Amino acid sequence: MAKRMALMLVAVLLFLALVGGFKFFQIRAAMSQGGFKAPPEAVTTVVAKQEEWDVPLTAIGSVAAVNGVTVSADLPGLVQEIDFDSGKWVSKGDVLLRLDTKQEKAQLAAAEAQVGWSKVTLARAKDMVAKGITPQETLDRAAADSKQADAHVGEIRATIERKTIRAPFSGVLGIRQVNLGQYLAGGAPIVSLQALQPVYVNFNVPQQEIGKLKVGGPIDVTSDAFQGTESGRIAAFEAVVNEATRNVSVQAVFDNSSRKLHPGMFVEAKLSRGAHLSVVPLPASAISYAPFGDSVYIVADLKDEKGKPYRGVRQQFVKLGGARGDLVAVTSGVKPGEEVVTSGVFKLRPGAAVIVNNTVLPGSNVAPKTEDT
Repeated sequence: MAKRMALMLVAVLLFLALVGGFKFFQIRAAMSQGGFKAPPEAVTTVVAKQEEWDVPLTAIGSVAAVNGVTVSADLPGLVQEIDFDSGKWVSKGDVLLRLDTKQEKAQLAAAEAQVGWSKVTLARAKDMVAKGITPQETLDRAAADSKQADAHVGEIRATIERKTIRAPFSGVLGIRQVNLGQYLAGGAPIVSLQALQPVYVNFNVPQQEIGKLKVGGPIDVTSDAFQGTESGRIAAFEAVVNEATRNVSVQAVFDNSSRKLHPGMFVEAKLSRGAHLSVVPLPASAISYAPFGDSVYIVADLKDEKGKPYRGVRQQFVKLGGARGDLVAVTSGVKPGEEVVTSGVFKLRPGAAVIVNNTVLPGSNVAPKTEDT
């Protein structure tokens, strides 16, 4: 029994030795051939071509009214009359609201009576001075009292006028913030008033772009709040560069005849730099974006470790400009005539072997339209 077990053990050891030796020589043969090689990756490519692009400068801005205020009460008082509706257009000088002036009108009546009495006193003093009955001082005092009475009447009338709130300029009213019979404190808001023609658009641009822009230059704005584009012109530049951001504030003016632009609206501004830029447009799918730099893969004839040629890719870092539809402008890093990978870049690495299959190419339309699926 022990002899049989020994023979079986020897047989098992011999079998393991044969299998191990076979695998050893198999692995050594594979290593001598350069190890495992990944199969070529299927990619699409495009031959780079140079074009002249007018790359506009884009910026984010906000709309502001040339004239825009929150109409408020100058003096305290009770709301006696409201003469406007929310959201309506008003002209300069239109009455918006009247406060109660009963007390001021009573004071005005008393002041006017005092004016009458002061005039009678003044006339009497003149007559008596002329006859030598009273001294000149009496006449001077009567003249001063008469002027003071007139001034008091003017003051009360001005107070009554100030309690009539009028539109300071033509524009569109906002939502009414007061009610009839409500007590308003001095400075309390009544309604917002915004002049929509014209309007300003304020935005910031980097300091290196200021030399490429000029006052009167064209500017277009778009927004998700309306369809189409509104056109205007640059009106002014801020005289001081922001030390924290190194940006310069720019103000553009729009006639806003369509009244699409409203104060506080978010818009995207596009400004022409007035010069053309030589770029190599590539599909956006060709760009490999990374924190350490954007890059593309260029197909080239490479050699492996044994000097055997093959079709592979090399990674090339690039600088990007603007975009048009599906295309991105490459300003440096790619030369005209080079074959650039346009899809499948996510699975590539420098030196990887590739097979070009351009049966189906990625989109390269400068003005793509969304398909209704």
